[in-house]
Amino acid sequence: MTKLAPVLSAHWDEKDSFTLEGYKRHGGYKASEKALKMDPDAVIQLVKDSGLRGRGGAGFPTGMKWGFIPQGDNKDHYLVVNADESEPGTCKDTPLLMANPHVLIEGCIIACHAIRAKHAFIYIRGEITHVARRVNQAISDAYAAGILGNGIDVVLHVGAGAYICGEETALLDSLEGFRGQPRLRPPFPAIAGLYARPTVVNNVESIASVPAIVLNGAEWYQSMGTEKSKGTTLYSLSGHVANPGQFEAPLGITLREILDLAGGIRPGHKLKFWTPGGSSTPLFTDAHLDVPLDYEGVAAAGSMLGTKALQIFDETTCVVRAVLRWTEFYKHESCGKCTPCREGTWWLVQILRDLEEGKGTEADLAKLLDLCDNIMGRSFCALGDGATSPITSSIKYFRDEYIAHLTTGGCPFDPVASTLFVGAGA
Repeated sequence: MTKLAPVLSAHWDEKDSFTLEGYKRHGGYKASEKALKMDPDAVIQLVKDSGLRGRGGAGFPTGMKWGFIPQGDNKDHYLVVNADESEPGTCKDTPLLMANPHVLIEGCIIACHAIRAKHAFIYIRGEITHVARRVNQAISDAYAAGILGNGIDVVLHVGAGAYICGEETALLDSLEGFRGQPRLRPPFPAIAGLYARPTVVNNVESIASVPAIVLNGAEWYQSMGTEKSKGTTLYSLSGHVANPGQFEAPLGITLREILDLAGGIRPGHKLKFWTPGGSSTPLFTDAHLDVPLDYEGVAAAGSMLGTKALQIFDETTCVVRAVLRWTEFYKHESCGKCTPCREGTWWLVQILRDLEEGKGTEADLAKLLDLCDNIMGRSFCALGDGATSPITSSIKYFRDEYIAHLTTGGCPFDPVASTLFVGAGA
């Protein structure tokens, strides 16, 4: 594994990395100065050429997304940054914003110039008050220094903490003051987004990657990562590992390599199962240690890269209990707009509780899979699909463990020894 200089996490070890002075000491805001002198279309083409893909989960090419914004339409355009990090196990945007909020602000300036927008909104979840305060201070400092307010404005919006608002159209409804629920598409946000105006919605990490691309060029960015998944990214590693945390690495690294960086599985234990992209992605096992962690590699192995939340579980963990906890989360966070998700997640929890307590029958496994099949692809947004992923994949790989709950009349694992890391955030 070739060691590369950090891009997103550069200078995080400096005590003032989050300040304007600390950011400018390493060339901060030089990229926005350069970009503002370029033609907006040239900036979009540069981001396209770099191969940067959205880091929010879907992996859609960022430059292509910017290019969808119609030009010459005499309408206001908006940039919305999705900082509503809510996926269980995901913790990449939060440390980035704590360590270096100015790189996001500079990215907003460049993106606004490219899509010809005058306003950018950063939507952050309300529970992370300390992060909101830090970002707000960075915005205030940028205004005081004359960096913002010269044709481009950035506003921080604090949400109420709904997981559904991580879905881009639900986020837009929340920004407009409505209940956060996904919208029917089309029209897509690029045509009718915030306030029914053309809007780009990008993840924090996506926008934060742009300044380095502008400064160093598309070929430099393409030199990292894989053929179709370019650049570096932040992997959130949590659970039964010696040293959990955030690891920046080129796309295409394997879990085996990341575990080596993290000191391996906790002493005396072995890997049982893990999530490649948060709890809404199909589980992997120790057989998938060498799967390239890029969009194509993970998809080919039967899962999704998602938010790159690597939750690691050793042999002491009951997979049924872990899946039940995740499903309870999705049931609680369902917005209730569509029947498959609203009713389906409720029934998934009921059946999983019976199975975990050893009260169900083997026929319940078939019923559980049938429910998942009727939710998958039929819910209004991806929340319903995500809720089914850990269930179907866990039955695929650990069916015997589900049966063991039924034959022993309860969970065969010691509840004290089995420590679950299934909360929202690492």
